[in-house]
Amino acid sequence: MLLWSLLVIFAPVDGKSDWLTLVAPSAVFEGDRIDLTCQKKNDWWKVKRVSYYKDGEELQFSSELSNCSIQRAVLSDSGTYHCAVSPVWPIFPFQKEKTSRSVRIEVQELFPRPVLTVSPFRAIEGNPVTLTCETKLSPQRSDAQLRFCFFRDGRALGSGWSSSPELRVPAMWSGDSGSYWCEAETVTPSVRKQSLQSQIHVRRVPVSNVSLEMRAPRGQVIEGRNLVLLCSVTEGTGNITFSWHREATGTSVGKKTQRSLSGELEVPAVQERDAGRYYCRADNGHGPIQSKVLSILVRIPASRPILSITAPRAQAVEGDVVELRCEAQRGSPPLLYRFYHEDVPLGNSSAPSGGGASFNLSLTAEHSGNYSCEADNGLGAQRSEVVPLSLSVPVSRPVLTIRGPRSQAVEGDVVELRCEAQRGSPPILYRFYHEDVPLGSSSAPSGGEASLNLSLTAEHSGNYSCEANNSLRVQRSKMVSLSITVPVSHPVLTLNPDVAQAMVGDVLELRCEAQRGSPPILYWFYHEDVILGNTSAPFGGGASFNLSLTTEHSGNYSCGADNGLGAQSSETVSLNITGLCKNKVTHITVGVIGCLLSMLGLAATAALVGRFRTQRKSGAIPRNIGSVPGPDPPAQALHSPPSLSRPALMELQPLYSNVSPGDDDLVYSQIWIRQHREGSPAHSPRTHQKGEVFHQEPAIVYSEVKRADPYDPARQDREEAAEGYENVPCTSLALDH
Repeated sequence: MLLWSLLVIFAPVDGKSDWLTLVAPSAVFEGDRIDLTCQKKNDWWKVKRVSYYKDGEELQFSSELSNCSIQRAVLSDSGTYHCAVSPVWPIFPFQKEKTSRSVRIEVQELFPRPVLTVSPFRAIEGNPVTLTCETKLSPQRSDAQLRFCFFRDGRALGSGWSSSPELRVPAMWSGDSGSYWCEAETVTPSVRKQSLQSQIHVRRVPVSNVSLEMRAPRGQVIEGRNLVLLCSVTEGTGNITFSWHREATGTSVGKKTQRSLSGELEVPAVQERDAGRYYCRADNGHGPIQSKVLSILVRIPASRPILSITAPRAQAVEGDVVELRCEAQRGSPPLLYRFYHEDVPLGNSSAPSGGGASFNLSLTAEHSGNYSCEADNGLGAQRSEVVPLSLSVPVSRPVLTIRGPRSQAVEGDVVELRCEAQRGSPPILYRFYHEDVPLGSSSAPSGGEASLNLSLTAEHSGNYSCEANNSLRVQRSKMVSLSITVPVSHPVLTLNPDVAQAMVGDVLELRCEAQRGSPPILYWFYHEDVILGNTSAPFGGGASFNLSLTTEHSGNYSCGADNGLGAQSSETVSLNITGLCKNKVTHITVGVIGCLLSMLGLAATAALVGRFRTQRKSGAIPRNIGSVPGPDPPAQALHSPPSLSRPALMELQPLYSNVSPGDDDLVYSQIWIRQHREGSPAHSPRTHQKGEVFHQEPAIVYSEVKRADPYDPARQDREEAAEGYENVPCTSLALDH
């Protein structure tokens, strides 16, 4: 009865009781963890088996009370959950399992499934496209972080996952066509969703407006430099194949495929053979399109020119006209040629149609040296190699100079004949001439002057010249006169008549002559070294001195010769005066006549002196006063004798010495006047010594004396009149003579 009562008390009516409770979260979002816990109210009974159910299907069971967890909830986890326990009853072994009340769990969406959008809707090849993955977090979970990733045909695009819901593709190409989708996920909790796939087809644009152009430095195609042929289209998408062709052959010279609206063909070093007409083609799968034809002209820089010099003869000579020709073997015209001498511009010449050019040059001595030329066609100047030109200059007219040890050449001197041509290419051969007779030659291997030494003799006086010859021209100098002064030789004194004895009253001619010596020569005559007088030989030869003999004239005679180069003396000649007269009558007659003549001479001299005084006071003295018939005294007669220190006696030479010129009625007398020397008495003119010095110039008076009859009554008057005359010095008169 008691056992029955207990069974009634503890036995559930429908199997569901409050003995079990299922504990579940109240709000669940995708990705959340769901923990289900089955709890019993009393601990006095034991659990044999615990099971968890969703929508009536068992999810999990265990032999003890434990939790049931769903790690990441998904929308499909929504449903009705309960748990069931099989108890162990010690009293009632056949008791049924206990079940909890059902709990409804609804899993909420964290963010909706993303949607992929494409902008622009129609993708054109080559244009940019923007892909957008659109979704939004639940407001209750707005703090969750979303990230996105875009896919094409299963491959991630761009850099992979990104927080940006957009992906910009700079250019879409036909190869980019395919199936696109995007995915969005949260990091915490980790929920990933994928959009629906979208098919994107990239539309290709056919090429159009194909053009070909040239790119070259400075706009010119220059041989050896780079050339770029640019083929371009204004429209066209995708990979475009560009090809370049020569019009003449149609063959392709280059081909290139690239995803670009233009293609370049580079020719690294253009050659002359590359000139011609070209076109290009472009094709992106819709058929090739051809450009217009482009003509390419290849300009050739001037090559290094060659300079040649053409002369009228093998060796260029001053005065020749030479042709400088410069030619570049290659080079596009027009060509400008410049010519240089020692890098100094000479001139230029143009070749409008190409080829060479010439420049004519009239040579001067300065044109020897190095020549070059330059060719320029605007693409870079080129200089030729240097060509030397050796210019031979004909000798100019030489100049002859004669150099001696003194201003006046003297026999025995050594003079230097120097010949020099101021211009002329070496070597130069100089020849020396005396009166056109060759004297010798001398060479100047390096140019310049040459000389010849000559020891002078009397025969060397005359005209000299020299000749210069350098095989191009022979030039003769002007004549140079050389006057050689020959010192006088020892003179020879001769007496005429040539007798050892002479008589008083005889007229003796003393003749002195030097066989050699340049004129004028001054001769001096001496008696016992006392000067008798002098006379000149203006043109050389000898000179005479007449002497009327007296008894005092016995003794030794000599003479001296001087032409300014040194005096020479003759040997002594002795003369003996043996008698006073020839007979007594003659002596008496001569004595009387001589006395009368002396008196008449004194009278005439006094008269002339008086007249001279009168004219001198009136200033009317004529220059030829006192002149006598015959030649004027020579200028050389005014010079001093070689043994004197001053020319005192030179002006005292007698024109005539008591010698009748042929008229018996005339007698010419010379009166010698000198002053006393200091501290010495006056001497007679016959006692003058060699070397005696005079302090005053003498006066010379020539008197005309008529021979008078000794019985002439007027004689006494003349003698008285002579006493009134005096010898007046007249230096000027003497000098005039």
